[in-house]
Amino acid sequence: MQPDFAGATDQEVVQRARGGQESAYRELLHRYQGPVFSLIYRMVRDRELAEDLAQEAFVKALNALDSYRPEFKFSSWMFKIANNAAIDHLRRRQLDTLSLDGAPGATTPRQMEETSIQLSDKGETPLQAVEARELGSAIEQAIGKLRPEYRACIILRHIEDRPYEEIAEILDLPLGTVKTYIHRARAELKEMLGPLRE
Repeated sequence: MQPDFAGATDQEVVQRARGGQESAYRELLHRYQGPVFSLIYRMVRDRELAEDLAQEAFVKALNALDSYRPEFKFSSWMFKIANNAAIDHLRRRQLDTLSLDGAPGATTPRQMEETSIQLSDKGETPLQAVEARELGSAIEQAIGKLRPEYRACIILRHIEDRPYEEIAEILDLPLGTVKTYIHRARAELKEMLGPLRE
């Protein structure tokens, strides 16, 4: 019989996984497989590569569960491992991409919406929708040109909607550095997107 993890916190599930309970490992995978894949895919923009890097991140995380400190959010710890896998790959391969359309594995409208970058409000006219799509494409290209560290900060802040403190924890950077990276990334994006604003 499968244990019920419906009301269990991440910390409780991790504790069970540390005790060798295989179903707890599966529960962590179930909870974070989609978000981890989505984060990595937005960084590398290649489905197979994102799947490989997500799997690599999970293997690292599950093998290092003893180093997880329960006073911190498990999601931050997991995203830190996933982000590091993507950043390491980007540094090695110099890939410069991001997706507005959502993860390629998103097959339902809900999955596509959950893994895509939202740019505009509902109720827009068809012309506004086309303009928003064009702007989205330009933003996608501009974000793809940022340094991997800046890109990670922008994605975590403006796409994943993470607070500055959590971004600092995920990226293992001082809070001031995160704020500086985001400020510089915004300045670079503003410069790259300047002609569109006129």
